[in-house]
Amino acid sequence: MSDNRPDLAAYVVRDREDKKATWREIGVAFKHKDGKGFDLLLDATPTNGRVVLREIEEKAE
Repeated sequence: MSDNRPDLAAYVVRDREDKKATWREIGVAFKHKDGKGFDLLLDATPTNGRVVLREIEEKAE
């Protein structure tokens, strides 16, 4: 976390019958300096679905 960028993006994922699951970004996670945990900062609190943490991919310019 030396550059103060988040390590992971947080998404709420809702599975739908006969449709693709919907993914909505709801926050980010920062790895602790000791490498033993994360701080999770959420912009929204999911009421159903599941929370998925994924590595943030660099965007091609």
